[in-house]
Amino acid sequence: MIILTYRIETAGSVEAMAAKIASDQSTGTFVAVPGETEELKARVAARVVAIRPLEDVRTPTWPEAPVEAGPFHRADVDIAFPIEAIGTDLGALMTIAIGGVFSIKGMTGIRVVDMKLPVEFKHAHPGPQFGIEGSKRLTGVEGRPIIGTIVKPALGLRPHETAELVGELVESGVDFIKDDEKLMSPAYSPLKDRIAAIMPRILDHEQKTGKKVMYAFGISHADPDEMMRNHDLVLEAGGNCAVININSVGFGGMSFLRKRCGLVLHAHRNGWDILTRDPGAGFDFKVYQQFWRLLGVDQFQINGIKVKYWEPDDSFVRSFEALRAPLFAPEDRPLPVAGSGQWGGQAPETYQRTGGTTDLLYLCGGGIVSHPGGPAAGVRAVQQAWEAAVSNIPLGVYAQDHPELAASIAKFSDGKAA
Repeated sequence: MIILTYRIETAGSVEAMAAKIASDQSTGTFVAVPGETEELKARVAARVVAIRPLEDVRTPTWPEAPVEAGPFHRADVDIAFPIEAIGTDLGALMTIAIGGVFSIKGMTGIRVVDMKLPVEFKHAHPGPQFGIEGSKRLTGVEGRPIIGTIVKPALGLRPHETAELVGELVESGVDFIKDDEKLMSPAYSPLKDRIAAIMPRILDHEQKTGKKVMYAFGISHADPDEMMRNHDLVLEAGGNCAVININSVGFGGMSFLRKRCGLVLHAHRNGWDILTRDPGAGFDFKVYQQFWRLLGVDQFQINGIKVKYWEPDDSFVRSFEALRAPLFAPEDRPLPVAGSGQWGGQAPETYQRTGGTTDLLYLCGGGIVSHPGGPAAGVRAVQQAWEAAVSNIPLGVYAQDHPELAASIAKFSDGKAA
């Protein structure tokens, strides 16, 4: 069975609404149809298995319901869908168990808050190819977070200018560099030219030091064949990572890429906020991330502590916990990526609130490249912040003997590291 948990809000009966969802999304129609039998319904019909009442609310989530129609009743409702009715196709799962419920009359809000899949899904989808362990192995990082930074498209850098910045960054001791999600193949920096300019810097540094900095090129494209050609350009040049705008390329594009992929796939979830920002509607990251993990993302960007965007810290922590929990086995976990306005200052709270793990990619843009001592000092400052966090030493105390961290605190403690 496939179990979906819906947070239903309605001015009427929660029980009746739960039954309607189960019926409408499986065997129910507005009128009896030829061939419909009780035996057929028993085999493929969804059914309500649990209802957990929540506190009523006075204001409806969706504005078409007048406030005076309240109070509005809420409950978390578990509905079981037979695997025989949906199969293991993720498109069918999204259509039947999630997409259709938002059009049902009678609700003033609905949010999908959990999903439990049977083991058949494990065998039907590839999952991460590299994940946490592969990312650590390829970057040569153990016992601390992978430290990364971003090439921002707002700079308007041409390929040779980008390569100059990358050359400085790889010398700084950084582990990971990525194209911003908005940087794919613009006229001023075509992907082919960017790869040709950047990869010799990466490979030359590897020859000299033995350390290969992971660079994630933006290869996303609405045409899966074109995206695959972009993938091949990176792989043939000696690259090992790509940024994928997962909501833009869709399930089909991601599946097509993963089946033929030789790169670490770094997932950027831009557009996810459309699905989740309203707390009474949409669905939780806990549900959303399962689709992309099954399809094979290796690294998953999820914001961080004290971000520059709307998402509260608790939401980041829940997202991190969702990624850290195996779907079916430990190896199906992608590497969590903390980003958005990060610098060393968030390291202690990030470490504490994520269960004391260093299995993450800690992604700092301005928090590294805007350090007053330059990018190399920025990298050292972030590394020092994590040393302090893991050792449970206050940053201010640790900074007394670590000038790069001290300069970082002086520069970014007002929150302007984005």
